[in-house]
Amino acid sequence: MRRWSSSRSRSRRSSAIAFGAISGLTWLSTVPPTSALVALMFGTRWLATLYGFAFVSHQVGGFLGVWLGGIVFERFGSYTPIWWLSILFGVLSALINLPIVEKPVARAVAQPA
Repeated sequence: MRRWSSSRSRSRRSSAIAFGAISGLTWLSTVPPTSALVALMFGTRWLATLYGFAFVSHQVGGFLGVWLGGIVFERFGSYTPIWWLSILFGVLSALINLPIVEKPVARAVAQPA
């Protein structure tokens, strides 16, 4: 069995443990707030369906971002074009959301029988 005696090996081991700990603490940490926002904005009647769409679209976006990043890097030899494209999409998203006026959704109140 190989020993972890060199400082380089200890550094790698420490880095791997730190990465695992941080990933474990933050993995899917956006799930509860996103679920709560969907429930607040649209109510709980269709929460599972709406949250499912939000989750799937997040996964598809993550896949497309990595995939297109690889294609752009292979073609141009740099990640710079994909960074600028990401900035453009961020600005466009902000502009699209500017006119939205948030207001509470009218909820039916249960009446006593």
